[in-house]
Parts: sequence; structure tokens; C-alpha cells
Amino acid sequence: MTISSAVRPLLASMVDTVAYPLDRPDGSRLVEVIADVRSQLAAVGCATLPAFVRTEAQATLTRETEAVAHLAYRICQEITPNGDHGAGEWPADHPRRRLGTMTNGFVGKDLIPDDTMIRALYDHDVFRRFVAACLSIDRLHQFADPIRGLVVNVMDHGTQMPWHYDANEFIASLMTKRATAGGVFEYCPDLRSPGDERYDDVREVLDGNRDRVRELELEVGDLQLFKGRYSMHRVTQTDGDRHTALFGFSELPGYIGGVESTRIGYGRVTRAHLDAEHGHADGLAG
Repeated sequence: MTISSAVRPLLASMVDTVAYPLDRPDGSRLVEVIADVRSQLAAVGCATLPAFVRTEAQATLTRETEAVAHLAYRICQEITPNGDHGAGEWPADHPRRRLGTMTNGFVGKDLIPDDTMIRALYDHDVFRRFVAACLSIDRLHQFADPIRGLVVNVMDHGTQMPWHYDANEFIASLMTKRATAGGVFEYCPDLRSPGDERYDDVREVLDGNRDRVRELELEVGDLQLFKGRYSMHRVTQTDGDRHTALFGFSELPGYIGGVESTRIGYGRVTRAHLDAEHGHADGLAG
């Protein structure tokens, strides 16, 4: 695959193409990068590409998400790791009844300006193909979801994300503003698997056992690939504001999030969500 001369400056203005030569997809250096990311994902379900966004562009990255942070739909609710509210006939100490406080906000794609760096990166075919290669997937598609395709996660001072699983199998995220302190990403690799929630293991983590817990402190410009549908994770309480851009990709075209989860996370739904109401086929909740 060749990259046109017109595309190279656009890539180079955003991405450190020395460390991550997306503009030379057939070169040996990028092959090494992809192999390293695959190795990290295979080992712990999480991979970090430090300073993926070049140093000179990181201040712009921060300003972009600061400019839209006030548009975030703020959430303050109690949820279980499976993303519900603890209803059902589960025993009192069961993980499906164990509630944690979620306090953060989300800015949907339709509120993010077209001329931002994060929008340009999300829309870039070369970036999408790179993420697909890292995930060992032949082809990725942008979400068709008008709200959830590209999202800015906003964590104000003193907020947190409790232990939870993601609705989608993987996520690509970019740190755009780091908290002064706290705001540490913690995760438990492959705590559950398709068809098996492994509630005993979940209970141990919720009870404070940290044998399976890993910590990851991200810096502005770091790209993270994470398999969050099977690895329970959280972000600890922040001291100062913390922002990340979340890039929504799917193996199949046309992905649109569910009505209930979209309403909970963004305070609104569109006709597209109502028309595409669906469930997951892997036998897992959330």
C-alpha cells in the first residue's frame, strides 16, 4: 500500500511518524510497531503507544477537548460492573448487586467540530487501517452511530469511573488532558470470557484483592488499544480534569449503540438508535 504525497503532511502534522511511520505502511519499522502492539494485547489485553501524537501537537490536542468539555452530558449514577443498576434476584453480595458510583461525562460525535485534530484522525483511512492491523483484523469500519462514533470522555475534578466492562469488544482511545493526580486507569486482563462471567473472580476484585489488577498512567498524546469487553476496568478519582478521545470502530459496518445505554451515557437518542435497537450475541451482559 502506498500513501499519497498529499496525505503525508496531514499525518506528519498529527502523528509522530518517526516512531510510528503510518506514512510508510510497508516499512520494517511499522511492522515492528504492529508486532509489539499485538504482543501486548495477547499478553494483557491492553497496549499503549506512548506519544503517538507528536509533542508539538499535544497542546492543540488538549485545547480541542477543553473547548467542548462544557458540552458533555454529565453522569452521576450507581452501576454494577455489568453496567446495570443491581436489579434482579441476585444475592446481596453478588457482583450483579455490587454498585459503584460513576461520575463523568461524554461529548458525542455530533458536537465535535469537523476541523479538530481528533476528528481528522478518526476519519483518516490510514489510522483506521493501522488500528485494524494492530488488532489483527482485516478491516475496521467507523461506527454508524451519530453520537457514539467519536466521543470525548470528560472527567471533572473529583470524578471517577467504577469497575465495569465495555459494551464493545475493543476501544481505541487517546489521552488529551491528564489529571493533576489520580485518574489512574486500572484493569484486570481477561477477567471474563464469552459465555462465562466468572463472578467469583469479579467478587474478589470488588472485595479489594489486587492480584489481578494492573495500573496504567497515560500521558497526553498516548494512544491506547484495549479489549474492555472481557477485562474489567476503572479510572480512579481524579484530582483535576481528565479528558480522553474515544474512537469507535467495529469489524462489521453499521454499528449503532443500544437505546438504553445511549440514553444513559448521552442523555438523548436519535431516530437511528431507535431503528437499530439490537442486542449482543456473545451471551454477556452489558
